[in-house]
Amino acid sequence: QVQLVESGGGLVQPGGSLRLSCAASVNIFSFSAMGWYRQAPGKERELVARISDYGYTKFADSVKGRFSISRDNAKNTVYLQMNRLKPEDTAVYYCNTYPSSDHYWGQGTQVTVSS
Repeated sequence: QVQLVESGGGLVQPGGSLRLSCAASVNIFSFSAMGWYRQAPGKERELVARISDYGYTKFADSVKGRFSISRDNAKNTVYLQMNRLKPEDTAVYYCNTYPSSDHYWGQGTQVTVSS
């Protein structure tokens, strides 16, 4: 059974940075693309960033220029580097394949941006 476990969230002040990690229980080479998603209170889950197996990346307009995504296939891990965080980035962050699969949603990691 494939498991994706997110970590690295926390409380950070506006303008701060966090690095999220997503550890997969299987070789993520088996996934052609991976994505980071987030869900804020009262809102639908949205795609934040995605990365293909050959490194192509794409970002939501709201995070473009502030977030970056990377993957370490040897470690079966996908990262989300978040800089210049804003209060509106507050959400639970999840990783999944792209497109997402209902089989792979994990518990997510909470990111709270507040002074």
